[in-house]
Amino acid sequence: MTGARPYVAEMIGTFVLVFGGCGSAVLAGDHIGFQGVALAFGLSLLAMVYAIGPISGCHINPAVTFGLWLSGKVRAPTAVGYVVAQIIGAIIAAAVLYVVAQGNGHFDPVASGFASNGYGARSPGGYGLTSAFIAETVLTAFLVLTVLGATEPAAPVGFAGIAIGLVLTLIHLVGIPVTNTSVNPARSIGPALFAGSAAIAQLWLFIVAPALGAALAAWLYGIIQSPVSALTTRQAEQATPAEQAERLAMAGTKPHQQP
Repeated sequence: MTGARPYVAEMIGTFVLVFGGCGSAVLAGDHIGFQGVALAFGLSLLAMVYAIGPISGCHINPAVTFGLWLSGKVRAPTAVGYVVAQIIGAIIAAAVLYVVAQGNGHFDPVASGFASNGYGARSPGGYGLTSAFIAETVLTAFLVLTVLGATEPAAPVGFAGIAIGLVLTLIHLVGIPVTNTSVNPARSIGPALFAGSAAIAQLWLFIVAPALGAALAAWLYGIIQSPVSALTTRQAEQATPAEQAERLAMAGTKPHQQP
């Protein structure tokens, strides 16, 4: 089970992101608006960075995993396993959300859209395919570039999650009117399976555009990154050694001495 821990963590983290973010839109969207939904996605990611970051790096997004693989921060077999776990977590989250939403007796996931992503008639603001593709590509690049930059050795260790959570909030503030904001193929796949054939037919964009955005971010990062080898996302999201020692002391456990 030890070797499976990161994959289970990715599944759980993606579940929380989809249930928390999409759940806020489906169950409370009329009350909290776009701003509230954007904050829900950002807070979900922020919380998971500190909850599972030390275990898996908290990618919880195939586009992020792809970008980190392109940048040499994760091995291909691990990346594939992460993506599978993320998609499973998103589907389970959408299924649980569907059951909860059905509780009022008149919920229709197809008519409501079930927080799925779309363009044209399925765009909240009526934006077409070109606008949607550009927005998803650029906004995914924002996210992946932030993840890559926040794990630089010069960045404050332990604070990567704050930057990543805030940029996801920003991304949703910009992208919700255009596509309902994906920047995450797993997040798109889960709700689309319950939102009808029209949502499924448009899924391709929310897989291709985020992948392109992740590749763009990896390329840009390769140009500007420090010559010093970057930390992994897992290392950057952990507490500093002093903080870890303090926590162990409070728990009555002595930290291991470094050789």
